[in-house]
Amino acid sequence: MEIVPKIHVRSRLREMLVRLTAYVTIVVALVVTLFPIYWIAANSFKFDIDIFAVPPEWVPKNPTLKHYDEAFIQRPFLRYALNSFLVAVGTTIVSVCFGTMAGYALARFSYPWQWRRQISFWILSTRMMPPIVSIIPLYLFFNYFDMLNTKSALIIAYTAFNLPFATWMMKSYFQDLPVELEEAAMVDGDTRWGAFLHVALPLARPGLAATAIFCLIISWNEFLLSLIITLTEQSQTLPIGIAGRVTQYNTYWGEISAAGFMACVPIVVFAFMVQKHLVRGLSLGAVKG
Repeated sequence: MEIVPKIHVRSRLREMLVRLTAYVTIVVALVVTLFPIYWIAANSFKFDIDIFAVPPEWVPKNPTLKHYDEAFIQRPFLRYALNSFLVAVGTTIVSVCFGTMAGYALARFSYPWQWRRQISFWILSTRMMPPIVSIIPLYLFFNYFDMLNTKSALIIAYTAFNLPFATWMMKSYFQDLPVELEEAAMVDGDTRWGAFLHVALPLARPGLAATAIFCLIISWNEFLLSLIITLTEQSQTLPIGIAGRVTQYNTYWGEISAAGFMACVPIVVFAFMVQKHLVRGLSLGAVKG
């Protein structure tokens, strides 16, 4: 009779151990993920001499807005941030719109032989190409059309690399939606385009949110293409402006920290706005090939 209580105690201990391991893993992951952001934020409120203090100041003792004034008032970081915002939002809108329609076409329409698989692989294979191999062709292309140093050139270049990703994600998500709902709408007199707009698209909101946040992050953080295509602050983005504070004679860590911390804010705010749809979109559409 004593065997049953022992088994019960062992199972309880095993369950507590598994739960404790899970909690410890989550805490470690949170620390590894959030500490760099906290450290950038803390350094942005320190004086230059306090940034390199030994031992380090984990919490600023004499907080200051000096670096924010230097970055956003004395220097054109607001212009860089506005350029990044316009380019990232424009790229996301174009990529999600065209990617959604292309993904729906690949998920729903019939193609002869194995063209659907070949087209899907071709679209995905373009995303495998390192961006650096396209630098010279893109530069010559935009130079020929007199589009260098323009935000429209950045939107076109970013869309070229984001569109395959958006198409593949939305294709996977539409494949998870029951096609019978759209067929029922067309039986009731709706067109294929109407079924797409009124039935499939509202159901695909989680997938749209997941695709949009990834396109926005990729466009907001992109550095290489912006470095080559843009030349002046009129069209340069925030990553270029931040990298410009590393000069031949000095590295302005305070300004870099202030600008870097502010660069994180829009992405975090957008992620919180769409988090209800984001988790579902990642767990459904993005896991099917």
